[in-house]
Amino acid sequence: MRQEPEETIASRITRALADRIIAGTLAAGEKLRQDHIAEEFGASHVPVREAFRRLEARGLAVSEPRRGVRVAAFDRADIREVVEMRAALEALALRHAIANLTPALLSEADAAADATDRCTDIKAWDEANRHFHRLLLAPCAMPRLLATIDDLQAASARYLFATSAANFVPRVDREHRAILAALRKGDTETAVATLARHVKRIG
Repeated sequence: MRQEPEETIASRITRALADRIIAGTLAAGEKLRQDHIAEEFGASHVPVREAFRRLEARGLAVSEPRRGVRVAAFDRADIREVVEMRAALEALALRHAIANLTPALLSEADAAADATDRCTDIKAWDEANRHFHRLLLAPCAMPRLLATIDDLQAASARYLFATSAANFVPRVDREHRAILAALRKGDTETAVATLARHVKRIG
């Protein structure tokens, strides 16, 4: 049987641990035990250490001398920083994506907005909402920018799950419709400003 490359194993471990941290299954301050994780995934310590490094780069874990790697904590200042960065970078991505947004893509975004409005739990809402944003931003074709936005959206989801999961109420998101309406009219400034305002309100 062909052995899975360590790079692929590290990606799989990173994704699994990130999902647990974002969902709150792994709590802030909880120690990430290298031995236990290596055993769980049937991996050596090398891909586990690489997964830890990637989680640190995404702001989901911290390495402390003599204490090992722990799930990163967060506070209001962290949330404000993430929201401000998301608003600025998503607006930048949309500005560069607009020339490549086709009628078919906008129709797909309409369907994604409908799916978001129908969600009845916060995890499903977050996935649908991220899909809506990704459809509009991906055509910017700026991979570093999009990767940074993905990390910020994951951080936002973590804060959202921690603070709003228990009292989530489904609702129609009118700002999604306003963004799409502005894009269809070719009104770049309104579309970009509405997206930035939308991100700040959600945050």
